[in-house]
Amino acid sequence: MALTAASVTTGCATTHSATGLVLRVDPSVSTLTVSHDELPGFMEPMVMPFDVRGSGLSGVRPGDRVSFRLVLRKDGSHIDRLRLLSAAPADSGAVMTPATSTLVPIGSPVPNFSLIDQRGAPLTLTSLRGQVVVVTFIYTRCPLPDYCPRMIANLSAVRERFRTQVGKDLALLTVTFDPQYDTPERLAAFAKSQKADVDGWYFLTGDNNGIKQVCDAFGVEYWPDSGLITHTLQTAVIDRDGRLAAAVEGKDFTGRQIADLVEVVLERK
Repeated sequence: MALTAASVTTGCATTHSATGLVLRVDPSVSTLTVSHDELPGFMEPMVMPFDVRGSGLSGVRPGDRVSFRLVLRKDGSHIDRLRLLSAAPADSGAVMTPATSTLVPIGSPVPNFSLIDQRGAPLTLTSLRGQVVVVTFIYTRCPLPDYCPRMIANLSAVRERFRTQVGKDLALLTVTFDPQYDTPERLAAFAKSQKADVDGWYFLTGDNNGIKQVCDAFGVEYWPDSGLITHTLQTAVIDRDGRLAAAVEGKDFTGRQIADLVEVVLERK
């Protein structure tokens, strides 16, 4: 989604409209920390804490994409007209392969799962306890550059920022929902083609039931469509204790913003 940003002067205030990814919510002081897109002519993309007025913070969670208005006055600034942005809904007429979304609530433990990585080795979520874990979902035959390849590009941005921590404090999981085609051997070749076959980045497959369990936990829906796979997009961040720290729906965010979100979770001890 292209950023809509405009500068408007009203009385003694200047306003800018913007979008961003929520990193932290602090209702006690009505503050929202956002990794926001560029505000042309005013502010580069960056992470900023904003005072919130107007609609309030009810229902806003880390990982949500939001639009808002930044209001600047001589004595300070705040944001208002806060609005949640969500991914386009799936076609209600489609017959879905898995059950409907059962996304784990933010702050709740993520159920353990066991899958197979690109090297043919089993991997369980509990084996990564103590690390921050980022999970995305793809299938290697995906032909659309702004879908699965974008998820890979986002994790590449995370890996680039946290090179010294991936494989130690941080694990990256890319789960296929096309296990019949995406065998460990094919995932290994795909990871190599993406320059992603590195320690700490796991490309995971399994049987249909195992894949369905993981997709259900994160609210991912997928179904066959004329030989391809139509699917929703979800990126999740799990904290060191195995609890869901944030879930980002769709694809209208940048790798930088996902890395900003991961940094916030990594900083928690």
